Amino acid sequence: MDFGLVLQTDPPASRVVSLMKRAERSGFSYGWTFDSAVLWQEPFVIYSQILANTQKLTVGPMVTNPGTRTWEVTASTFATLNDMFGNRTVCGIGRGDSAMRVAGRKPNTLARISEAMKVIRALGSGQEADLGGGTVVRFPWIKPGAELPVWMAAYGPKALKMTGEEADGFILQLADLYLTEYMVKAVKDAAVAAGRDPSEVKICVAAPAYVTEDDSPEKLAHAREQCRWFGGMVGNHVADLVSKYGEHSAAVPDELTDYIKAREGYDYSHHGRADNPDTAFVPDEIVDRFCIVGPVEKHIEKLNALRELGVDQFAVYDMHDAQEAVIDAYGSEVIPAINS
Repeated sequence: MDFGLVLQTDPPASRVVSLMKRAERSGFSYGWTFDSAVLWQEPFVIYSQILANTQKLTVGPMVTNPGTRTWEVTASTFATLNDMFGNRTVCGIGRGDSAMRVAGRKPNTLARISEAMKVIRALGSGQEADLGGGTVVRFPWIKPGAELPVWMAAYGPKALKMTGEEADGFILQLADLYLTEYMVKAVKDAAVAAGRDPSEVKICVAAPAYVTEDDSPEKLAHAREQCRWFGGMVGNHVADLVSKYGEHSAAVPDELTDYIKAREGYDYSHHGRADNPDTAFVPDEIVDRFCIVGPVEKHIEKLNALRELGVDQFAVYDMHDAQEAVIDAYGSEVIPAINS
């Protein structure tokens, strides 16, 4: 199993670079960041520094979107980094929940994401692409062998189907075993129905991880508080699914939708942060299901279960008060145990 580290690009950028270097030394092979131009610093600028200061780490956004940048600009940025550092980027893409809403726009449609994925992947790998209206372009400076995998974030049935049909990878932002099995199956089935080899669609589960010294109530309570924000972030997507498909729909499992009934609103100024005041509605049970909290052995147990469900990568959301400690614990104990 591959391991990734997910960070927000809060200043100073030097700390983001430092944590990514630490992650690579600890056995992580992917470095991901949020991408929301108003809330955080520009990630692609920071990627160049991460790539220059690491040897093998693959970097990319979790996730970018097709609305805040024109598609040829996105593709050119990835392709430039790959030309400089040797095909070490991955394009995670999604609706742009925070990036678009903070800028006063609606998240992107699936149709727009589909078009963008095709254009960005083609241009980033040196092929021609139609930018719309018959304007076909190709980057003349791309060398042979360039490639740009595009991984799609999804929760809802239509998005899962499109991921299986079109994306190189699936990003699932929760670590619940039941929902992982449900959604991975939906993606793989869609890939098969589209005539694709389902093993070609990489599966990445991303969620907060918090390693505690023991399983005492005090330690677990603190860990849960540090990760509770994640249930609120996922709740934004779930609320959209409920509004589209209804509260109890065969299209979306109740295990995903039940917990948001007490959700009252969301302030993006606290998005993805441990001190988010809008996540009090998230119960401990959801934190335990969606995240990985507890002693090292609990992490190893859940990660082995995720791997059995077909997960190729676990990406650690490292937004809490123990960033270095979690990276180090994974490097010294968790990753060696999973990949021994």
